[in-house]
Amino acid sequence: MNFELNKKLEEYIEKHSSKEDELLKKINRETHAKLIHPRMVSGHIQGKMLEMFSYMINPENILEIGTYTGYSAVCLAKGLKPNGKLITIEINDELEDFTRNFLTQSENSKKIDFLIGDALDIIPKLNEQFDLVFIDGEKSSYIEYFEVIFPKLKNGGFVLADNTLWSGKVVEEKIRNNDYFTKGILKFNEYIVNRKDVEVVILPFRDGLSVIRKADY
Repeated sequence: MNFELNKKLEEYIEKHSSKEDELLKKINRETHAKLIHPRMVSGHIQGKMLEMFSYMINPENILEIGTYTGYSAVCLAKGLKPNGKLITIEINDELEDFTRNFLTQSENSKKIDFLIGDALDIIPKLNEQFDLVFIDGEKSSYIEYFEVIFPKLKNGGFVLADNTLWSGKVVEEKIRNNDYFTKGILKFNEYIVNRKDVEVVILPFRDGLSVIRKADY
């Protein structure tokens, strides 16, 4: 499929999907205007998909690894139960004020617990059991994230792992020795598909989104 057709399809999808709300538009706009790597923001269509997953699962507790500027957290929080909670963890403390400003504007702000620090240090100290986990942190650490969250994931719960096609690099024949992110994603994909206690499907959406379900026993 050529790029022009891809672009036309993207425009068609945008046109025929529910619109962004005003806060999400603002997060998207401010992220692109003020930050160096704005493509890290989930954006309209991925955000809407995360929102739909959350509504379908209707979770009591959500964990997000990698808040960035809060777009995905705002989307995921929409599907929480009335007494639900979303814990989102961001390692970059320089983003704290920028991101917290948006999270406090969310209609679900009281349900969102925004933590700054290394998820691998924070998660073992959490007492919650999670229905839904969204992994979008350091790509070289996906296996470590998964192993630390798995005991806290409810049986039958879901993990969404972002970027698991990594710009198509997962099917390239040669990977540079210092390309730790691609290597991390490759190892994670192999690790997940060979686990006997989960089911997984990779959606060829945006940069790849793995939907992983923990066995319900």
